[in-house]
Amino acid sequence: MWIPLAPADPPPAEPSGRFASMRAEVAFEGPARGLPAGLRGAAGALSAALSRVVAAIRQAFVSAFDSALPPTCPLCRRRVQAGPGLCQPCWSRLVPIERPWCERLGTPMTYDLGPGALSAAAVADPPPYVRARAAVCYTEAAAELVGAFKYADRSDLAPLLAAMMLRVSKDLALEADVLVPVPLHRFRLFSRRYNQSALLAAELGRRTGRPHRPRLLVRRRPTPRQVGLSREGRLANVKGAFAVPKSLRRHVKGRRVLLVDDVVTTGATVEAATRALLRAGAASVDVVAFARVVPGVG
Repeated sequence: MWIPLAPADPPPAEPSGRFASMRAEVAFEGPARGLPAGLRGAAGALSAALSRVVAAIRQAFVSAFDSALPPTCPLCRRRVQAGPGLCQPCWSRLVPIERPWCERLGTPMTYDLGPGALSAAAVADPPPYVRARAAVCYTEAAAELVGAFKYADRSDLAPLLAAMMLRVSKDLALEADVLVPVPLHRFRLFSRRYNQSALLAAELGRRTGRPHRPRLLVRRRPTPRQVGLSREGRLANVKGAFAVPKSLRRHVKGRRVLLVDDVVTTGATVEAATRALLRAGAASVDVVAFARVVPGVG
């Protein structure tokens, strides 16, 4: 059974627990130049001692909160050993996208036709991006997870979703010069308080060492929600909605961009965003999302 607990190359170990991200940021510059050697040694020892004390306090803080508020599965609220994470029954409800897949769209294919195989949809209507990948099919469980992440203040789910995304897109991320999230309009960002795609892009950047630039692409006009619209309606809805500010185009020109989103439905949004990046001079654009709609699945 597929249970992605961590990316292939995990980041350095950090304090575990739900509140591990609540770090006590303590900076100690060390001994100033010009101090006698004895004082420099004493300052170095003090710095090391302070670091150990801060680490002990941080771990005690994390353990206390985990004991008071044990982590739970975001879908069914069962207790889990470490959070954020899913319980075993909820893991089994997700449908991972596995090879063989269409090299262009990233959609699963019934038969393995060899490297570089394209689906009929990719041949008939090729998208402007080079490659797209998604971790899971957009099933009811995936929709619940995305809903909690976007609308229920579960921004702590970003590392979990990003680890699953990296399973299918690590090559794309490492080849990219910059990671760019699909932006929200400022009105929607104000009401939601954070852009879920930007959180995913930041986490992918942290895990791969690639730069994350959330302001390179903007949504210059508010667009109605895409839910319930046909592909043609979605394309019309987002046409011309994205742009790269002129002052930032030098950071896009000639660069390989990895565009990050949470869900790909018909592809209209990522296609419109891709065209805006290409107009600004991007060398190429790839796409990665947590979930995508796959006909017949879900």
